[in-house]
Amino acid sequence: MTDTLRPVQPSATPAAEAPDAPDLPAPDGPRKLKRSIGVVGGTLLTISCVTPASTLFVVVPDLFSTLGTATALTIAVGSLLCIAVAFCYSELGTLIPSAGGEYAMVSTLAGRLAGWLVFVLSLLVVMIVPPVIAMGTADYLAPVVHLNPSMAGAGVMLLATLAGLLDLRANAWITGVFLVLEVVAAAVVAVLGFAHSERGAGSLVSMEVAGQGGHTDTVTAMLVVSGLAIALFVTQGFSTAVYLSEEMENPRRNVARTVLATLAISAVIILVPVIAITLGASDLAELTGGDISGMVAAWSNSAVGTFVSLCVALAITNAGIVMVIQNSRVLFASARDKAWPEPVNNVLSRLGRFGSPWVATLLVGVPGAVLCFVDLDTLYGITGVSVTGMYLLVAVAALLARRGSHAHTPAWRMPLWPALPVLLIAVLAYVLTQQETSHLLWTGGITAAATLYWALYLRPRRESRWLVTVPEDAQA
Repeated sequence: MTDTLRPVQPSATPAAEAPDAPDLPAPDGPRKLKRSIGVVGGTLLTISCVTPASTLFVVVPDLFSTLGTATALTIAVGSLLCIAVAFCYSELGTLIPSAGGEYAMVSTLAGRLAGWLVFVLSLLVVMIVPPVIAMGTADYLAPVVHLNPSMAGAGVMLLATLAGLLDLRANAWITGVFLVLEVVAAAVVAVLGFAHSERGAGSLVSMEVAGQGGHTDTVTAMLVVSGLAIALFVTQGFSTAVYLSEEMENPRRNVARTVLATLAISAVIILVPVIAITLGASDLAELTGGDISGMVAAWSNSAVGTFVSLCVALAITNAGIVMVIQNSRVLFASARDKAWPEPVNNVLSRLGRFGSPWVATLLVGVPGAVLCFVDLDTLYGITGVSVTGMYLLVAVAALLARRGSHAHTPAWRMPLWPALPVLLIAVLAYVLTQQETSHLLWTGGITAAATLYWALYLRPRRESRWLVTVPEDAQA
């Protein structure tokens, strides 16, 4: 089991009278983030990280190209699996409310090495996804201005970095405004798709995709299972609530509410338009092509198509802001928990005037802008493998969450334990076996290098490195 640091709380100033400034650490204690958001703010930030519109317009078209009419079914199955995942996150996030998210939970409950590997997998996801999505901005700004995808993506990442340096409460309102626009865009797609239905509801289970030469190919069950890795990624952002748990008021109650509410809302926002697109596409070839903007323009007019495209561009910017916020918290927490040599830890754990970890924010956003100039086509597969592996280790930790003293710690408790974690572990392990070998090798190689760092640097320094911090006031 990992060592856990719990800072002593000062008693001179009641919580209700605490000044609106970053929490100051004890002389030798770890730094803490300030609590400034509730369920509404946390839900706005978390749904924005799921970024339903950018997911719908950037990620889902790839699923249409391989799964055709089975896309909605695959996303629905993935959403059902995510309910079990959300239960695990809700219990663990209220049991171990830390900005470290998955790695703090898994380290505390399943051991230091398991927690380190989860950290590496989460770092892969959080570093790859923002620039990949950001590069999609150029496609949706095309009705107004033509930009190079890499330049547009880099601009979005730098803008998101600047926003990430602000106070978290301010960002909740910024992302909330953008979120309204992207929900409107998704609603427009859904209404137009249903209004121009070309086929009945039975097509949702017809398992067809357009093949070469105008032929119709059958989508096999194995293709659906393989597609589940990306389907899990479609709603993956609900885990952001756990990363924000250290900055939430009353985390024991609000983390679970935010996780579960976010999953439900985002699944509806994404799945309903996908069903509408499946029914409304003029033919199977158009559906497989996945040109959602083109379909919207054909169903309405160019003005509506332009409006939807601009809403999607804002949604992508919104996603970049929230992902930078989330990812900077991961780096901040890893430094506070002594994952790196001491000079690196000192730099990454610095807080700015707005209470945000500004160095960690820059180290997430600026490299993300650089990655926009790298060919990232194969990294969607790596991200899918990483998300699946991360969920699997979180499920293992959930299976161990009621041992010893943790069995009596106040926390939200999932129903049907331990059946849900056991079932989730079995399903996710099988999904991993169905992924492409190259994606498994890339992810496995990075994981092996991380294990080597653990063996050569972290493990020999177990008394002074990789010490997971859980704030004492998390008991509130």
